[in-house]
Amino acid sequence: MRMRFKPYARGELLASELHVHEPLAHAGHWRELYARPQQPLHVELGCGKGGFLAALAPRHPERNYLGIDITDKVLVLAKRKVEAACAARGVPTDNVRIASLDIERLAGAMTEEDRFARIYINFCNPWSKNAGSNKHRLTYPRQLLEYRRHMDEGAEIYFKTDDDDLFRDSLGYFPAAGFEITWQTNDLHRDEPAWNIRTEHEGMFSAQGIPIKALIARKGPDSAVTWQDPKALKRAANRKEETEHV
Repeated sequence: MRMRFKPYARGELLASELHVHEPLAHAGHWRELYARPQQPLHVELGCGKGGFLAALAPRHPERNYLGIDITDKVLVLAKRKVEAACAARGVPTDNVRIASLDIERLAGAMTEEDRFARIYINFCNPWSKNAGSNKHRLTYPRQLLEYRRHMDEGAEIYFKTDDDDLFRDSLGYFPAAGFEITWQTNDLHRDEPAWNIRTEHEGMFSAQGIPIKALIARKGPDSAVTWQDPKALKRAANRKEETEHV
């Protein structure tokens, strides 16, 4: 179901310290937005209504959290959930920020100075309706290589999905982009780890009897990257063909 436009969302976000109003202006300086910039930064890509972020951040004041999504109408709900969760535990919201960003264009808003200790990708769009859309997946190698720029060796990505095709393909995407899959499951709730936090989508899919797929991938050395951009390969093949016909 498409979420309705919320005319109040932008104004409410602009009045909140949680919201990063001008994300492009903070490239290379995201840590400075937090009360304790030396803490490790954990990023949720596609934070949606903020249930996952609201469950994590108040429990772990020793970490900084950034929730990214593309629309104000969901970010305003994330803002409210984080504020309510922190108030319930009697802790400040100074380790949480939310920002409106197109995840496929992180390079325009962040530099290699912005370091991530962990990334969460929960139930992203599988983009599986046609083969040409696969490149928009948040786990596609082109995207994973962008995340690598902000991660030290050993940093991790936690990924969950209900989509069989996306999970199957991602098992190949991660190694190609130089990530070692250190843990995986085709049924997260069959033997659920203590660290798992069930998101709204997770509960919905589980109630429908759809097994939740999940993995943890650790960034390996640059030498482990094998993926090459298909467009670059095609251009190289075209140049080779032109040279052979001269």
